Amino acid sequence: MTIECHSVMKYTTGSRLAVSHATDQMQVEMWRHEAGRLPDLHLQATEVAVLLAGRLSVERKGNGRYQRSVAQPGTFWLCPAGTYETDISLSGAMEETVHIFLPPDLLCRTALEEYEIDPSNIALDYAGGAHDPLLNQIALSFQAMRERPGDALNRLMSDSLRVTLAAHLLRNYLSSPEQRTRSAHTLHGKIDMKRLQRVLDMVEANPQADFSLRELADEACLSPFHFSRAFHNTTGLSPFQYVTERRIEKARAALMSSDRSLSQISADVGFATQASFTRAFKRSAGVTPGQFREAYGRSAR
Repeated sequence: MTIECHSVMKYTTGSRLAVSHATDQMQVEMWRHEAGRLPDLHLQATEVAVLLAGRLSVERKGNGRYQRSVAQPGTFWLCPAGTYETDISLSGAMEETVHIFLPPDLLCRTALEEYEIDPSNIALDYAGGAHDPLLNQIALSFQAMRERPGDALNRLMSDSLRVTLAAHLLRNYLSSPEQRTRSAHTLHGKIDMKRLQRVLDMVEANPQADFSLRELADEACLSPFHFSRAFHNTTGLSPFQYVTERRIEKARAALMSSDRSLSQISADVGFATQASFTRAFKRSAGVTPGQFREAYGRSAR
């Protein structure tokens, strides 16, 4: 399914900084919006917007429901698919805003698979003008992905963010209080060792592969959302973090046992660029790959 966002029609007062991510299940765009009034809008996709830079007041109406907010970095707005949004006015510039567009079928599928809620009865609230720490973190993660295009781990990270976002919206922003209460009872179970071992073996056999969350979840015979939560509950790491750590461990072994160049090792363990490899390695080991190799060489002698 292609997402028809028609974002250019909406944001004629601004300029698109980048398309951070686009698939048939999600589109993420970075925008700067100038002060002024925006055209009326009728989106086919559900939109989540998170302000990353700027301070201003925002007014808008969704299906006639008026909302005014004082916005600062971290403020979000949710516009469910099918909402007719009017009277959108900005008192100042939104210097950088992340806009995430999700197709209705993603939320319906998540409602049915994860919460056993009839998709025909779900409706998201026209919410926003407040700070949501998780939505802010998701937006910042997409911003970070924009700075490292081509990284093989971006696919797995993007998949994880997408299912987390869909589940978060259904847990916290359904218009029906009864459905909100039901969806809040999220499973806290762990993944059994047999299923877990299949996934670990899959990663160990080919840690440089461009795994999707669906591929890992299928190996465990779980839905992506349940797999992601159960994997974290069991290992203490998200699938994305685990795959990254396995790549770093492979790189450590190569740095200690071979004279291959850093760029060769980076490519061998699955990083798209040496720069992304260096950043990930330093976050994990506290030193750069070069410093690690130098320190190991001194201790070995």
